[in-house]
Amino acid sequence: MKIWVDADACPVVIKEILFKAADRTKITTTLVANHYVRIPPSPFIKFMQVNSGFDVADDEIVKRVEVNDLVITSDIPLADEVITKQAIALSPRGELYTKENIKSRLNIRDFMDTMRASGVQTGGPAALSQTDRQNFANHLDRIITQFTQS
Repeated sequence: MKIWVDADACPVVIKEILFKAADRTKITTTLVANHYVRIPPSPFIKFMQVNSGFDVADDEIVKRVEVNDLVITSDIPLADEVITKQAIALSPRGELYTKENIKSRLNIRDFMDTMRASGVQTGGPAALSQTDRQNFANHLDRIITQFTQS
């Protein structure tokens, strides 16, 4: 198992949880972004900078992800591609994307895009809460534990 992070929009507090988990479990964790992201010195934490452009980081993750890898992303289309490749997708809010829920998430996303394109102000996502952080950490621990016991 490797962990891939869609780092362009990943909150700092989530990256810090991932850094601790990578060092504790010795699982290679790679942050992929089109801008520089500071990472701590660790043999298990890597950074891959890609060119700027629409979905360039997402495409790089999809190209490299393998079965049972974990991808951290809030990007629903990326999560869908990851699941199609039999990897695991987890949002920074701790929501596990699955074959059972990803299509409805894509439909909601597309609907909201249509609303915004029509001029409707939909607002952005709420700030990351303590509950979101805890949900993320709990899901991450469960996924890692499942992998290490397999």
